Amino acid sequence: MNNCNSNSSAKDFYLIGFPALQDFQIPLFLAFLLFYLLILIGNIIIIAVIVVEQTLHKPMYFFLTNLSILDILFTTTTIPRMLTMFLVNAQTISFHICFLQMYCFHGLTVTESLLLVVMSYDRYEAICNPLHYPVKMTKRINIQLAACAWVTALLIPIPVIFQTSQLTFGETTTIYHCFCDHLAVVQAACSDFSASFQTFLGFSIAMTVSVVPFMLVTLSYIHIIISILKINSKVGRRKAFSTCTSHLIVVVTYYSSIAVAYISYRTDMPIDIHVMSNVVFAILTPLLNPLIYTLRNKEVKCAVRYFVYCCSSSIE
Repeated sequence: MNNCNSNSSAKDFYLIGFPALQDFQIPLFLAFLLFYLLILIGNIIIIAVIVVEQTLHKPMYFFLTNLSILDILFTTTTIPRMLTMFLVNAQTISFHICFLQMYCFHGLTVTESLLLVVMSYDRYEAICNPLHYPVKMTKRINIQLAACAWVTALLIPIPVIFQTSQLTFGETTTIYHCFCDHLAVVQAACSDFSASFQTFLGFSIAMTVSVVPFMLVTLSYIHIIISILKINSKVGRRKAFSTCTSHLIVVVTYYSSIAVAYISYRTDMPIDIHVMSNVVFAILTPLLNPLIYTLRNKEVKCAVRYFVYCCSSSIE
C-alpha cells in the first residue's frame, strides 16, 4: 500500500507488472520481444513498400504510412520499458519519465482514433464522390488532414496529464501496471477528492475521444454502404467494398480491444485482467495492422511480394 503520511512527493514509482506472473518474467520477456520485433518489421516493411512503390502513392496509402509510423511510436512508448522490467526486474520509474510515458501513450492513442477517422473520410470520398475525389483529396489536403490529426491528438491529453502530475503521491508509490497508464497512476495517488475527480475526468475524456471518432467512422461507413448498394453490378459492388475492407477490419479490431480495456476497468476483475486488457490494447492493433493490409489489400500484397523478392535477390 502507498504511504501517504509523508509530506514529500514521490520521486519514483514502482511498477508491479503482472502480480500473478512474477515467476514467468523470462517467458514474458521473450513473448513481448517477439511481439515488438513483429510490429517493427511489419510496419517498417509497409512504410518502405509505400515509399518505394510508385503505384501506392495515393491518399489511402499516405494515411496508412502515418498509421504505421504511429504504431511503431505507440509500441515503442511502452514495450521497451516492459522488456527491461521483465529481463532485469527494473520496476522503478522516475516521476518525470512516468508522466512522459503517460502523455505519449494517451496522446498516440488519440492520434490513432483520429487517423482512423481521416482514413474513413478518404474512403467516403473515394466511393461516394469518385468524380470529385482527385480534386478534394490532393497532396496538400492529405498533409493537412494528417497534420491536424497528429497535432489535435497530441494537445488533448496535456491538461489532464498536467493536473494528474499535481496530485499527492506517497513517499513509496506502487502502480499496479506494466507502464504508466493514467488511471493506474491516479489510483496510486493518495485518496482525496482530486484523485477521484481525475479518475472521473480521465475516463470521461477517454470515452469522448473514443466514442466521437467511432461515431464519425460509423457515419462514414453508413454512407459508403448505401453508395455501394446503389451500384448495379455485383463486380462493381465487390470492387468498391474491397477498397475499404482492410480499414474496416482495423477499425473493428481497434475498437474491440479498447472496449475490452474500458470494460475491465469498470468491473470487479483481478488486477492482472486489468493490466492484460490494457496491454493487449497497446499491442494488438499495431501487430495486426500490417498483416491485415498485406493479406486483404491486393495492391499492398503485390507490392510487398515484389519488395521482398527484390530484397532477397539483392542479398543473393
